[in-house]
Amino acid sequence: MSSTELPVSRLKPPGSSVNALDWLRRNLFNGWLNSLITVLLGALVIWLLYQVLGWAFTTAVWTPIPTNLQILMTGRYPSEQVWRVQICLALLLLLFGLSAGVWGGILRSIASGLAAGALLLAIMPFTLQTRLVLAGLVLLVGAGFIVGSRSRHHMRRLTIALWFASPAIMVVLLRGFVGVPGLPYVDTGLWGGLLLTILLAVVGIIASFPLGVLLALGRRSKLPVVKGFCVGYIELIRGVPLITVLFMAMIMLPLFLPANVRVDNLIRVLVAITLFSAAYLAENVRGGLQSIPNGQVEAARALGLNVFQTTLLIVLPQALRAVIPALVGQFISLFKDTSLVAIVGLAELLGIADIVIEQPAWLTVPHGVHREVLLFVGLVYWIFCFSFAQISRHLETRLGVGTR
Repeated sequence: MSSTELPVSRLKPPGSSVNALDWLRRNLFNGWLNSLITVLLGALVIWLLYQVLGWAFTTAVWTPIPTNLQILMTGRYPSEQVWRVQICLALLLLLFGLSAGVWGGILRSIASGLAAGALLLAIMPFTLQTRLVLAGLVLLVGAGFIVGSRSRHHMRRLTIALWFASPAIMVVLLRGFVGVPGLPYVDTGLWGGLLLTILLAVVGIIASFPLGVLLALGRRSKLPVVKGFCVGYIELIRGVPLITVLFMAMIMLPLFLPANVRVDNLIRVLVAITLFSAAYLAENVRGGLQSIPNGQVEAARALGLNVFQTTLLIVLPQALRAVIPALVGQFISLFKDTSLVAIVGLAELLGIADIVIEQPAWLTVPHGVHREVLLFVGLVYWIFCFSFAQISRHLETRLGVGTR
């Protein structure tokens, strides 16, 4: 190499000289036909925005949303006991803040998204008490992050222990006990709104994941009985819609139980959602398992690993990494499918929205208030689903899905 040449490692990539005008000219106005389409679509978008914003700021009646915010969030949960729901939410946000400070990474993105969502809600025209609660939740996330980041080694075990104990703590707080003055029993039939939607989605996702992985592994098993059971279960559940499984759990299940045995309606729905989601998750995981070349298994066997170690340490992590987009897509679908439980008598967020729309106070409003209430519900669903998608994208980037 001559003295005038620079080492390859020191050569910098050429900088991009494309500005906004060049990008517009290259992508939107690179011909008379594309220019015409761009102008027409731009005019259509501007007209639609004008119509929607004009309706939102002049004609729309938003009063039902702040008036019924509590029922939209917690359903028929007793208003004097809503503090228990708020404590559960505060505990959850505190744990995310602590986790973000201790481990960082994707947990930091989740905590930041939750804090940003709370701030966005605080801007909306809610009561002063609601805004103060939302501001307190944001401060709680920040406090958890500061404590976790400054005491990572000391807070790691405590944070893990709190995550494992939090489900039991939340169930005890929400349900209570019979005869306890400070924590009276609240029947699960009174749970509703966004509280019930999140509960169904979280329990369904967490409970169906290990079951779906076991079904996927069982379908690839060489044991005929195990493989036949897993194949039959997956094909049976995937062959019927979710609403059928829900009706079976609510109507048919009591026919097979003794007369003195009664299973809570919420438990039936949770089991139905879990069993349904596990069948679809199993097929996604099976696709990931099939993408792993046999050389990985042979190399693990050559190193002396047994079948269990090979599956748990070599095959399964790579398979799950390969199907992250499919798994997150299924979780998003499951979150939206929770709206079907309104058909079997549980008042989740969409069911509560129908109740708010039919309130006598809003029947005299011209054209009703269904547009405003359903738009708010759709916005809530979109915020959660968009957050799932962003978390998935961040996780794919960190794990290098599709790049290595």
